[in-house]
Amino acid sequence: MRLTTSAAVAAILMSAGLGLAACNSGTEPADRPAADSRVESADVHPFMIGTLEAWALRDGGLEVPNDGSVLAMGEPKADVDTLLTSAGVPTDPLSLSIQPMLVKTGDRVVLFDAGAGSAFGPAGGKLTASLATAGVSPEQITDILISHGHGDHVGGLVKADGTLAYPNATIRMTAEEWAALQANGEMAGLVAAITPKVETFADGAEVLPGVTAVPVDGHTPGHTAYEIVSGDQSLLYIGDTGHHQVISVQRPDWTIQFDGDPDTAEASRKALWERAADEDLRLYAVHFLWPGLGHVRRQGETFVWAPETAAQP
Repeated sequence: MRLTTSAAVAAILMSAGLGLAACNSGTEPADRPAADSRVESADVHPFMIGTLEAWALRDGGLEVPNDGSVLAMGEPKADVDTLLTSAGVPTDPLSLSIQPMLVKTGDRVVLFDAGAGSAFGPAGGKLTASLATAGVSPEQITDILISHGHGDHVGGLVKADGTLAYPNATIRMTAEEWAALQANGEMAGLVAAITPKVETFADGAEVLPGVTAVPVDGHTPGHTAYEIVSGDQSLLYIGDTGHHQVISVQRPDWTIQFDGDPDTAEASRKALWERAADEDLRLYAVHFLWPGLGHVRRQGETFVWAPETAAQP
């Protein structure tokens, strides 16, 4: 199923500081998988996808103002405040997490997006430490699957000195996204560093065994989600289909500054939430409240985010 979706890294992100609000916008569903015995900390959350070991890894977070310039663009502040307050979420600022995902499948150690690295100053850069807490070194990463080329997803591919952060990893993204990244002059240094490691794929391809790209249009030219399947269980890593667990889910038609093609992205969000609710999909949202696992449920004429695990500060 082709979906249409969300984000253009904006200047406001470049100046945003670190901040992750401990807020909740839904209830925990009864089908939460049993916790495993692997290490858990404030920055590492282990979980399972069928028989596959997986981890949520905190890279950092962003705070953006609730002034109609970033999320819910052009909407009356009173309407946004009412929505957030009814969900038990602080009205200002708006907190967005940055939490790449790690999955071990067969002999592969797969990282989904690479975080911001040093691109946003103190807003990112925790990923390497989070990996270490999970018992994984950068050299062990075999594949990095990129949802799209914004700085908070690809900045962590290189170290502050411009060298590869994951020297043994193949970096995979859609052909359209790679072309867009190469055309971005601000990313020239990163592009030069990662070019020998990049392999592209077509929309909807099986990128790795059990991992299929799911096109989600509108955010960037080649933005993609990834569906990971193990036995009769699956998880959909949604990339930047949504940014905020209340605004993006309950009001998918509200414009977000980061979307390159807002109309298409808004249609994408709604299409994905409809599919997720109808098929009871388990989702991983890189920018939602830590650790980003949950489901989208129908609520009247719209939707609500139901986190799988209670929030941690």
